[in-house]
Amino acid sequence: MRIIVFFLLFLVGFFGNGCVDSSPTSFIVATTTSTRDTGLFEELLPVFQAKTGIEPRVVAVGTGQALEIGRRGDADVLLTHDPDGEQRFVAEGFGTSRMLVMSNDFVLVGPVDDPAGVGGATSGADAFLRIARKQAVFVSRGDESGTHRKEKATWALAGLEPSGDWYVRSGQGMGAVLRMADEKRGYTLSDKGTFLAQRDKLSLAVVYTGDPTWTNQYAVVPVNPARHPHVKHDLAERFAEFLVSDEGQRLIAEFGRAKYGEPLFRANSPRAGGGP
Repeated sequence: MRIIVFFLLFLVGFFGNGCVDSSPTSFIVATTTSTRDTGLFEELLPVFQAKTGIEPRVVAVGTGQALEIGRRGDADVLLTHDPDGEQRFVAEGFGTSRMLVMSNDFVLVGPVDDPAGVGGATSGADAFLRIARKQAVFVSRGDESGTHRKEKATWALAGLEPSGDWYVRSGQGMGAVLRMADEKRGYTLSDKGTFLAQRDKLSLAVVYTGDPTWTNQYAVVPVNPARHPHVKHDLAERFAEFLVSDEGQRLIAEFGRAKYGEPLFRANSPRAGGGP
């Protein structure tokens, strides 16, 4: 029996009514869509369940939504990629800790012929400026995810607030946004892992990479039982410890290497000898 349950957005209503997972051997993980779209959790979760007998039930949404789910106490643990948001979450008492798990990079993808000429850009902000000046199609996540927040920060560095028909706010996850950019022959900012996992289905290419501010750090944050007494903090902690353990880090470090020629994430828990 498959152990991964990817809840659809209609479950927001379920959570909004204060309902939680009542099974003593399962818990809820609220996570970014990239863990789903890359297939990472299909690699990690069966190993965790086989070792512990505990079933993670996954809600895959944008990081901003995942943090809000955690604030409401409708998840037991978060795996997200918004360092500032996660640190606020813990500082405000909603999370008990924030442990680094893995990272990859943000990349700008677009048509192979690169009509905005971003391949010659000197920075991510310069690449965005070139797109705006050309008014080439840019598809934004528009969902307050970690990727969307990085995009907004890059526009701010460029001194622009994008608007116009060329700037498309999708409100969707990374996989859907990549497909939309492909259909529109447009550009978008993506985490590298999701792009590699989807690349064979797309005609897009990485047209700019290497901005030092485009590191994409993921962390695991158990929800604080002092704020929400019903959360399964013991199960959340066991999951967090698995992710940063030698075994969890080894699985992350190897994920995707055989299929894509390189791993989709860098395992970088300090406990396993990694770093941001």
